[in-house]
Amino acid sequence: MLDQASPLRPKAGASDDERVIKLAVLAVGGQGGGVLADWITDVAERNGYIAQSTSVAGVAQRTGATIYYIEMARDTGRLPVFALSPSQGDVDILIAAELMEAGRAIIRGFVTPERTTLITSSHRIAAVSEKIEPGDGRASSEKVHATAQAAARRFIAFDMEKIAADNGTMISASLLGALAGSDALPFTRETYEQAIGAGGRGVKPSLAAFGAAYDRARGIAAAPAGEKAAAEPPVAQLRPTGRVSGPETLLKGWQALAARVALLPEPVRDMAERGLKKVVDYQDIAYGGEYLDRLSRAVTLDNAERGYALSIAAAKHLANAMCYDDMIRVADLKTRSTRDKRVRKEVGVKQGSVLQVTEYFHPRIEEFCGTLPAGLGSYIDNRPKLAAFLDRRINRGRHIRTDSFTGFAMLWFIGGLRRWRRRLLRHRVEVEHLERWYGLALAHAHKDYALATEILNCRRLIKGYSDTHARAQSKFDRVLSALPMLKGREDAADWIRRLREAALKDEKGDMLDGALKTVATLNEGATPLTKT
Repeated sequence: MLDQASPLRPKAGASDDERVIKLAVLAVGGQGGGVLADWITDVAERNGYIAQSTSVAGVAQRTGATIYYIEMARDTGRLPVFALSPSQGDVDILIAAELMEAGRAIIRGFVTPERTTLITSSHRIAAVSEKIEPGDGRASSEKVHATAQAAARRFIAFDMEKIAADNGTMISASLLGALAGSDALPFTRETYEQAIGAGGRGVKPSLAAFGAAYDRARGIAAAPAGEKAAAEPPVAQLRPTGRVSGPETLLKGWQALAARVALLPEPVRDMAERGLKKVVDYQDIAYGGEYLDRLSRAVTLDNAERGYALSIAAAKHLANAMCYDDMIRVADLKTRSTRDKRVRKEVGVKQGSVLQVTEYFHPRIEEFCGTLPAGLGSYIDNRPKLAAFLDRRINRGRHIRTDSFTGFAMLWFIGGLRRWRRRLLRHRVEVEHLERWYGLALAHAHKDYALATEILNCRRLIKGYSDTHARAQSKFDRVLSALPMLKGREDAADWIRRLREAALKDEKGDMLDGALKTVATLNEGATPLTKT
């Protein structure tokens, strides 16, 4: 292992003056990869080096990053021969603007344990392949960290995106600071700062982010000689402080609910607290009481010997079931002040500037009936001709400007309907479905604890609203339709889990169809499939 003071290994037979330093930057649009490449080239030239910068464009929308490739060598009076793109096993420094880009660079062979210093931001941006997975399609960040530790000669990783955002600039400034702090290049901090200053735009926030990342990288890079620099471990999600504010009556109600959570078994409390906050935010204090009442039914059937797996699953999925997506919820979220602040921050709108926001809605007759009183909504829903007549006038896309008074007021009014939500048709339908699912799970708790838990976990299949909700609920019903065929089997829980995973992995449902056919062969002559 080389000493930390000499991070670059010269090729055999090459002097320091002849050595070509090879650096690659992997970034996508909007991350300032081109600016970072220009800064690095400028720094090299300020230090008496000849540098060449090229770029190999990737494809937008996270299906490929642009590779900015820089080669530099000390100016000895002779022009060196530079390559136009990186080669496998021939990169001294690789900078990735996001953790999974670092993983992809390792796969492509750009990172080698005897040579490469790998610098990456530890934050994540979900790739298209992760987003399209109906279930949890996220790749493991921990695996990338472990692989990078083994694949790179030195590995430096921390959340550079957060540092940049905190200082009001792009991640390119943080990445440059991490590069400077790593001492991977033989240049002084001052020359890096001079390169930033020469840009003339956004100098102050860029320097602030550079400095913060520089100091952070110095702490990571200062590992004892002969040891690899440690990557930042995944940051644990911090629990909310629990501090709330509001009218005294509501505060007393919340404190009473919080006291009930404190009486739950310790393993259940964390999930129960999160679920309680979600349902109270969704509806009101009384709705939180309903949530805890339902949860207590699972807790009374549970015990510490089983790790309270049933109760934890109930705490999670009850909250999601009670906080179903409907037009009221969508309108409420789109008119909150916090959303305006988030959009302004993401778009980069300066304070005082006008931001125009256009929302898209495409309601169907089902959503329309769902927002009506239960009796009236059922009346329309049970008369196909009347429903079709109204659907032809309702079922079309609408663009609503929420930066205008009329558009905002319209959504604000719809969001305000939540105070009457319990009287509406959609709520009655959702509660009936919830009680059937929850009762089915708890009914199996005594005979087959694992199966009861898996039935609760099947609730993760249901999400979204409109067509998305209809497809999700169809998959949910098809998975649980296998229960009669699995009755009495010791591996029933395992089969329900397999069916659920098949439903999550395949949007069209072909994998689920195949899995259901397999289950059907387990017990010939079993009860036909029926919806739960």
